[in-house]
Amino acid sequence: MPAKKEAMVGIDMGGTRLRALVLNAQNKILGMHRAPTNPKQKTDRLVSDIAAVVQAAVQSASLKVSDLRAVSIGVPGAVDAVSGMVYHAPNLGWKDVPLGSKLKALLKVPVFVENDVNVGVMGEYTLGAGQGASELVGIFVGTGIGGGIVIGGQLFLGSRGAAAEVGHIVIDMNGPLCGCGNRGCAEALASRTAMERDVRDAIRRGENSIVLKLMQERGRTRMTSSIIQRALKEHDPVMVRVIEHAQFCLGILAANVVNMLDPEYVIIGGGIVARLGKDFVTPIRQTAYQYFLRRQDARRVKILPGILGDDAGPFGAVALARRRLGDKRAN
Repeated sequence: MPAKKEAMVGIDMGGTRLRALVLNAQNKILGMHRAPTNPKQKTDRLVSDIAAVVQAAVQSASLKVSDLRAVSIGVPGAVDAVSGMVYHAPNLGWKDVPLGSKLKALLKVPVFVENDVNVGVMGEYTLGAGQGASELVGIFVGTGIGGGIVIGGQLFLGSRGAAAEVGHIVIDMNGPLCGCGNRGCAEALASRTAMERDVRDAIRRGENSIVLKLMQERGRTRMTSSIIQRALKEHDPVMVRVIEHAQFCLGILAANVVNMLDPEYVIIGGGIVARLGKDFVTPIRQTAYQYFLRRQDARRVKILPGILGDDAGPFGAVALARRRLGDKRAN
């Protein structure tokens, strides 16, 4: 039985799924629980669902919520980490939701709130592929593209808490329209959403691809990372071309980030990386090195796939909570 007030719960909140881990002071997983996210629910009901996931995870660890030192959650949106306010989370339909105070009122323990990619990057920094770095940038590829920056061992948030929006660095000013309203953002060129758009466009032009067939067989309306993996395994020509274009754009993005910040590590994470691993990241690294301003020692900058997968968010959320509580044992 772990000592009371040492265990914490880290939560990864996506647009479709909630996942909570109970961790002890040594980052050992004591319990976990997952549940679907229903963005169509009213805000208070969804917050109650988050509290229920915490309670179920704690129960699986043979603990009580009152035994927890804190709960920490990563949310897909713009967050004020100090107040726990979620300013805008489009996938959840949230605007100005005081998530921290609402959860604290339900759980009666300290609650920390942060952007989901920031916690994922912090997870890889403290316990994953970025261990040992002082300066690190994370680029997470999923439905969109998000980022996080660690400088001097601390998460860099910027003057307004809006740093590391790497998905909206413009790669091609004449490129496709991005959801932000600009053209040619990295997200509009290399996210999973962009890849699906390009695959569908190719099929409409009459090119042969098994992607839509795979989606139908699996009852999917969207092109998931597992479908991308299967299509590549079958050497689907459209999927191969689309993924290569996305990798090239991500290589340009990584080079821009390195030319600006010169970090020790660039960690590429997210669902696609969890599925494809180094096979996805190797071409990104090769392109990035070609576009570094300083090429003579390019390989000193390590461009690596994340290794924590779905655990990156919960681990990072707990790591951030420890730091904000002033825990000297925090990584």
